[in-house]
Amino acid sequence: MAEPAAPGALRLYGVLAWTWVRAAAQYPVSMVLLGLATAVVSVLDAAAIMVLFSRAPRIAGFGVSEVLFLYGTSALSFALSDIVLGSTERLGAHVREGTLDAMLVRPVSPLVQIATEGFTPRRLGKLVPAVLVLGYALGRLDVHWTPGRLAMLPVMVLSGTAIFGGLWVLTAAVQFVLVDSHGASKSVTYGGAFLTQYPMTVFSRDLVRGVTFVVPLAFVNWQPALYVLDRPDPLGLPGAARFASPAVAAVLCAAAATAWRAGLRHYRSTGS
Repeated sequence: MAEPAAPGALRLYGVLAWTWVRAAAQYPVSMVLLGLATAVVSVLDAAAIMVLFSRAPRIAGFGVSEVLFLYGTSALSFALSDIVLGSTERLGAHVREGTLDAMLVRPVSPLVQIATEGFTPRRLGKLVPAVLVLGYALGRLDVHWTPGRLAMLPVMVLSGTAIFGGLWVLTAAVQFVLVDSHGASKSVTYGGAFLTQYPMTVFSRDLVRGVTFVVPLAFVNWQPALYVLDRPDPLGLPGAARFASPAVAAVLCAAAATAWRAGLRHYRSTGS
């Protein structure tokens, strides 16, 4: 089944997501409490960073405001991508249970159906700590704010969102072949979100190379952050790498779309 044109897909996404939101709103107290619980759980990562800095003034050469800046940009990008595409991780379950077959005969893209499945406002709770921490960090950064650095902030958040979104779809597409790879997929998505909350100088050079040239998590916020914070690249990459996040995001999203279409073309029903 061919994927619909982008404008139509976005409209259908909005319609289906709003249907799930209206269903959740039938229980407003539960919806609010779940949103608050999600926000509290999300802020624990930021609390862990503050605990680390209570024991040391700097981590891998970075101060608390700089690390909170990395946390805020990473958490905001991941939260936005999770809200829009996080449900795609359920594809493997649909393949096992045979429910993907029903999605394929409906006049709506299977990707849109899976991405909006169980859409809930509680996910918005992840945005609250990310925005608050990022705002706090920006107010305390010792940075000479030029027009270029100011413009980089929305670019890095949007590019990071697209990179995480591409990873959601790409790891979901893998489940067409490796149905039980859900746990491995989480190591890339949720694990990647955790990794990008800290300076890459914390990790080994081999790992940094891997998340730069293989799974491009370094372009979520690390490379653009080096430009904003006026820091040298530990791998010695050229200065152009600081501005490569949009291009990396475009390539990754194209690869994810190709993998998704290939998975649909080669999918064989379970017969159940």
